[in-house]
Amino acid sequence: MAASPGPAGGAAAGAVHGSGPFGLAFDSGLEIKTRSVEQTLLPLVSQITTLINHKDNTKKSDKTLQAIQRVGQAVNLAVGRFVKVGEAIANENWDLKEEINIACIEAKQAGETIAALTDMSSLNRPESDGQITIFTDKTGVIKAARLLLSSVTKVLLLADRVVIKQIIRSRNKVLATMERLEKVNSFQEFVQIFSQFGNEMVEFAHLTGDRQNDLKDEKKKAKMAAARAVLEKCTMMLLTASKTCLRHPNCESAHKNKEGVFDRMKVALDKVIEIVTECKTNGETDISSISIFTGIKEFKMDIETLRENLYFQSKETLSAMLDALLERTEDFTDCAYTSHEHRERILELSAQARMELQQLISVWIEAQRKKTKSIDEELELAILKISHSLNELKKELHSTAAQLAADLVKYHADHAVLKALKLTGVEGNLEGLAEYACKLSEQKERLVETCRLLRHVSGTEPLEITCIHAEETFQVTGQQIISAAETLTLHPSSKIAKENLDVFCEAWESQISDMLTLLREINDVFEGRRGEKYGYLSLPKPMEQAKIAKLGLKLGLLTSDANCEIEKWEDQENEVVRYGRNMSSMAYSLYLFTRGEGPLKTSQDLIHQLEVFAEEGLKLASSVQAFSKQLKDDDKLMLLLEINKLVPLCHQLQAVTKIPLQNQVFLKVDKSITKTRCIMAILVQLLSFCYKLLKKIQMENNRRVSVTNKDSVDGKT
Repeated sequence: MAASPGPAGGAAAGAVHGSGPFGLAFDSGLEIKTRSVEQTLLPLVSQITTLINHKDNTKKSDKTLQAIQRVGQAVNLAVGRFVKVGEAIANENWDLKEEINIACIEAKQAGETIAALTDMSSLNRPESDGQITIFTDKTGVIKAARLLLSSVTKVLLLADRVVIKQIIRSRNKVLATMERLEKVNSFQEFVQIFSQFGNEMVEFAHLTGDRQNDLKDEKKKAKMAAARAVLEKCTMMLLTASKTCLRHPNCESAHKNKEGVFDRMKVALDKVIEIVTECKTNGETDISSISIFTGIKEFKMDIETLRENLYFQSKETLSAMLDALLERTEDFTDCAYTSHEHRERILELSAQARMELQQLISVWIEAQRKKTKSIDEELELAILKISHSLNELKKELHSTAAQLAADLVKYHADHAVLKALKLTGVEGNLEGLAEYACKLSEQKERLVETCRLLRHVSGTEPLEITCIHAEETFQVTGQQIISAAETLTLHPSSKIAKENLDVFCEAWESQISDMLTLLREINDVFEGRRGEKYGYLSLPKPMEQAKIAKLGLKLGLLTSDANCEIEKWEDQENEVVRYGRNMSSMAYSLYLFTRGEGPLKTSQDLIHQLEVFAEEGLKLASSVQAFSKQLKDDDKLMLLLEINKLVPLCHQLQAVTKIPLQNQVFLKVDKSITKTRCIMAILVQLLSFCYKLLKKIQMENNRRVSVTNKDSVDGKT
């Protein structure tokens, strides 16, 4: 999930404990250490296997003996490190402690046995004649190596259970806090709970992100990515939707909007747990059964098997397979947006495939009766003919779906309907709202239909899952945009209602952009090339992209926390507020860049934005310094200390932006985002502190006025 543009503010920065580079919790750090030691152990055991397989008559040179001893010692040391990690996991998880400790003892014994059997230091001494070594007891070394692998595997499996439990616990914490957020009635209480929620979402994002990277199954990895993307985007939606409900508690559309966000997040949280625990929801269907391309692939494999085995499949089964496959093409032929030419061609190719299957079955029956060279040639020709027809059908279906998607994305690139909805909202135009809500619903249905067609031709399971995710996103977000627009239309002067509509519109625009990337990847697969990712134009390596996304995670949360602090100020035109709002907005653009989204497309765009951000930070420092002149000594000192943290960071950020890019793009972006996060954490502190000090000044002024008035009255008396 990456996780989300939520709150978390200054508190978020230190909320997720641990010593990892991204504040990973302790157990997650143990998982990383365990994996590291495992990667050290396995090659060493492999080397021992090589040594075991040496020929008995090989001359035992000093070099060979030294090599054997080094490997044995290295294995024993690696086992020692592994056991320490295992014991640490056991101490943190009492329910698994006994099992882990037993496996650790076995691993330790195996390591010591291997070290003893490979100890060649005294082999050339007279008293070593009876010494048992790798040369005299190969069976002992083999047993020790097997025991070592077995015990290491046990510990790793148990550690995996620990990580799964940790993710479940984290999910439960998030759900519990969400329940509190649903019931909150005051803005102040909401800010406090949402800050806690942001911290919990950061932790959940780290844990699930690590889990996603470790998944070997590409299908599961895609499902996890989709669920985490929902949680990330919904966190910002939850913030603005909840604030809108608090500001307009009697507005039905605002409550509907908020409930939609909570419902979708709960479904996504459940989906993550399904993936990590490998438990399917009752009634969940396998997506491969609904993809035409997958159906064609399986059908072709079955008919090609006839070359080797004429009795592999029954004729009825093959006919049923083709009927089911061609029935799914009705999604294309029944679609109102499919052109007449494409529809006719799909129907023609479907009829041809049916006819050629009948021809294949006739030859097949004949081949079962008698085995001749001419019959074999006829069967081969029939197989090639139907395979060719199905390939032509694939091309036509791909062309239809790709053309529809490309035309649709191009047509809606200007987001005219969204702009019209925003305008009708601020004008309070209910008739206009009805008109453009209808247009958005039509656009939504067309996008959903196109996603279904793309799913059929996607070519891989991960891309099928991405199509399903896009379809669900358009379906849900379309409804939420309409409810958000209705709220704004009913309350046209509401800033928070406008902000809420903007957030949902941004999610829609982002999904349209993602659809274009998805189409490129589907085309790449169809044309036989796997295609490059199109986000992070200057960061081509997937590992770099993943790390940058994690770096941006807290930045997104800090922007929301800053916005929460800004909301408290009555005077929204105050200089401190103005600079703070500008910085928060720019930081949010930087966060979007870390996800491969938003207005910043390249690292050069990012650098320019950072330069402006640093300048705004220095302007904020000057403004806060001017404000400090109104304060008493103690308060003034505390505020100046915060300013003294901010100014050097802004200068450091300016220095980073001036470093030549050359081949250090990732390093520069890494440093820049890290500095920006530090600045945003201080901004949140400054906004909160200045607000409290301003309130304090106002209270003192009111008290003076009250005392002056009282003295005046007493004087008259």
